[in-house]
Amino acid sequence: MAIQEKNALKAVSGMMVVTLLGKVLGLYRDILFANNYGLGMEANAFTTASLIPRTFFDAVFASAITASFIPVFNEYMGKEGEKRAFSFANVFITLVGVFTLFFTVIGMIFAEPFAQAYAAGFDEATLELCTELLRMLFPTIFFTGLAYCFVGILQSMEEFTIPAALSIVSNGAIILYYFVGNDTFGVIGLAVAFLAGWLLQVLIQVPALHRKGYRFRLDFRWREPGLRKVLVLMIPVMVSTWIQPINLAVGVHYASYLFDGSGSTALNNANNLYSIILGVFVLSVINVIFPRMSRMVTEGREETFTNTINDTLMVLLFLLVPMMVGLWCMSEPLVRLLYERNQFTPQDTIITARALRYLSLGTIGYGVYLFLSRAFYAKQQARGPMVAGILSMVLNAIFCILLMDRFDVAGISAASAIASLASAAWLAVSLHRQNAHCLDKQLWIPFMKIVIASLLMGVGVTLCYGALAEILPDQMMGRILLLAVPAGVGVILYAVCSIALGIPQARYALNLLQGLRKKGGN
Repeated sequence: MAIQEKNALKAVSGMMVVTLLGKVLGLYRDILFANNYGLGMEANAFTTASLIPRTFFDAVFASAITASFIPVFNEYMGKEGEKRAFSFANVFITLVGVFTLFFTVIGMIFAEPFAQAYAAGFDEATLELCTELLRMLFPTIFFTGLAYCFVGILQSMEEFTIPAALSIVSNGAIILYYFVGNDTFGVIGLAVAFLAGWLLQVLIQVPALHRKGYRFRLDFRWREPGLRKVLVLMIPVMVSTWIQPINLAVGVHYASYLFDGSGSTALNNANNLYSIILGVFVLSVINVIFPRMSRMVTEGREETFTNTINDTLMVLLFLLVPMMVGLWCMSEPLVRLLYERNQFTPQDTIITARALRYLSLGTIGYGVYLFLSRAFYAKQQARGPMVAGILSMVLNAIFCILLMDRFDVAGISAASAIASLASAAWLAVSLHRQNAHCLDKQLWIPFMKIVIASLLMGVGVTLCYGALAEILPDQMMGRILLLAVPAGVGVILYAVCSIALGIPQARYALNLLQGLRKKGGN
């Protein structure tokens, strides 16, 4: 194996270990939330209140930082050196800080109309609590902006562990609150814990930045050439990255009319679980590959760039297709094991599992879109992802309206899945038109083999689950076995089928797993 490939696998496997721990803590945080609040009034209010500032940030600022800042920062590093790159970073972070602070103030002032727009189906008491919580949570926009800026610098300088560990810190703070403060301060105190978690995400990056030689200084020189380049990219990039937050917000809006408002919490729980599962694999790969692709473009290594896109995409599909099938088959036992206790009832499990099952249909679209959009951003091109984003949002809104009445939360989830698949298909076609060697016909044969192996796996998992469901008791150990045994059977079946069909990506997955095992052993 080439040294570069070994380094990439080492970086990805290391990020997966840290990201997995953060996601597990995030999942445990959500479990504690479900156990303490179920799908009741406080849960509905808090879920919507925490979603609104996150949607604002994801839609307006996250794109500029993750997609526009990193390529331009890498260009500075490659052409003008570290000192000029750090100077540009100061200007950019100052601008982000000013705008996030402005939006924080606006959000706190107009919290009530924002809450009404997002959750029109809530009753008066739930809407009032949602508004109060929203005023408390809007400052997360400011902390998130700073945290993401620091992440961009560290990832560009090949530091991936600290950025991946951010969720460990914030989730740890929130989990601690459930044990020491929730009984006394309730959902209001939970909002304070969320704010503290985001502040910690900023603070823990400061030592790592100092080790890299970076010191933040306020810099209002907004005539910086690199800043203009970022701003030119920013608008189309913003539109393209609106897909996930805007589609979720639209879905939550319509779901607030279902099951006395509980549909919104069920959809959000399902989306969180879906994002956790995919995030460990997809984001770990993308966060390592994206800065490297940016440098390939800067250095003019077009052939390497093309090969990286093709190879990485097939590795992602090798992971995403069986995930989609597995989530479809095992959504209900997964939700039951994780959430169903205390205030979270069997009926809540059924509603949440329906949402998760149909969200899973968008797994391929979600992962492929995230990766291919980064390929465009590495080339400082944003038109393709922008058009794909508009297409996705329009389709999501249309299908939410068409499917909600007949299929409730399943229809809203299916709308999101359709939108994700359409946006990914649009980007794939656009990229292939630019470069015929990207996503060429040679990729179809291994892709079809992956689909066949995944479907065979799905049949085995379904049969195993059906047999065990008849004999295992509905207790904690029974629930664990009902999920773990079919999942283990699925992994073995997929591995055997992949080897038997000669899927080349199996080798990359094996190397990645070996890296994970070494990390775990260390």
